[in-house]
Amino acid sequence: MLSEPSAATVRATLPAVGAAIGEITERFYARLFAAHPELLRDLFNRGNQAAGTQRQALAGSIAAFATHLLDHPDRRPDAMLGRIAHKHTSLGVAPEQYPVVHEHLFAAIVEVLGEAVTPEVAAAWGEVYWLMANALIAIEKRLYEESEATGLRPWEVVERVAETADVVTFRVRPADGRAVRGFRAGQYVSVGVMLPDGARQIRQYSLSGAPGASVRQFSVKRVAGDGATPDGEVSHHLHARVREGDTLELSEPYGDLVLGDTAGRPLLLASAGIGVTPMVSMLAALAADGHLAPVTVVHGDRSPADHALRADHTAYAEKLPDTAVHFFYERDAEPGTRTGLVDLTDVEVAPGTRAYLCGPLPFMRAIRAQLIEKGVSPADIHYEVFGPDLWLAAA
Repeated sequence: MLSEPSAATVRATLPAVGAAIGEITERFYARLFAAHPELLRDLFNRGNQAAGTQRQALAGSIAAFATHLLDHPDRRPDAMLGRIAHKHTSLGVAPEQYPVVHEHLFAAIVEVLGEAVTPEVAAAWGEVYWLMANALIAIEKRLYEESEATGLRPWEVVERVAETADVVTFRVRPADGRAVRGFRAGQYVSVGVMLPDGARQIRQYSLSGAPGASVRQFSVKRVAGDGATPDGEVSHHLHARVREGDTLELSEPYGDLVLGDTAGRPLLLASAGIGVTPMVSMLAALAADGHLAPVTVVHGDRSPADHALRADHTAYAEKLPDTAVHFFYERDAEPGTRTGLVDLTDVEVAPGTRAYLCGPLPFMRAIRAQLIEKGVSPADIHYEVFGPDLWLAAA
């Protein structure tokens, strides 16, 4: 909870800080990487930095946290903090890195806002920062303790499966012989690779197999640039260079898009493109657990040939006793599927449905709006964003 003097100062300065937060975060990262180039080389996603999406996500999270402190002084935004903490622990972020971030972030604030940053303003926003940082440190400590590990460990690729022209599944087992810890359907792992220029880059990929399997699997879509954003250097490296017998570094499983207690609850699992990966894992878990309540499966893709893990997607859904499957394809739709973008207008959604969404942000925003129109509670709609979480930044 913010102190009363700090709350008054933050409320008065939030419009100015919010208006400048994009420039502040841009200067922050420039300062941080100038002082610590190893962070850009070995920890931060260079593609997201080049595209500016990480700056947008940071700006959105700071503004959202400060606004929450003002509007709900007696409640902490644990959902947002938990999502960030899961990402941090998958990367191995340590408590001692938070003072480094504080140093360069507040130097950037002073650079941008100048004399407007009085001692009172600096103290108030410092309180905001450390409330957020200390909450994250505490959550991350608990996550590290639960996983009984920090950082990445070596895993051997035992199988490589081409799912589509642009998606490959890698099945891996521990190269060090240690036991495989279980995971919850919907979680992801960080995958670290050494690129030809010597950089150690890390990306997150959803586990796309059944929980409880002795071999883990994750599926990677080759990311193509569009002029504004570069090609995905890690996805291209994995597609072009990694074969059976090679070794990758993987974190323990993290992520908060998990099924939870689903007993008796109707569910809707909606995905688009490579967002199918956590949904396949969820369906596998539901089938293994003998889920009896209705499950609605919705997926959108460019074509049936582009639908990664389609056979698993269908097979796991068919194992459930009360399932409705709706596949939408922009072209080459087959009998039993639909042509066009995902549209829930004619899809029956049972009362009390809990929904899980994964895919591009515009897709998830559209599906969320349609679900709310159909009476689904916003609290029952959960989502996963691949890459920086821009939902808040775009709000």
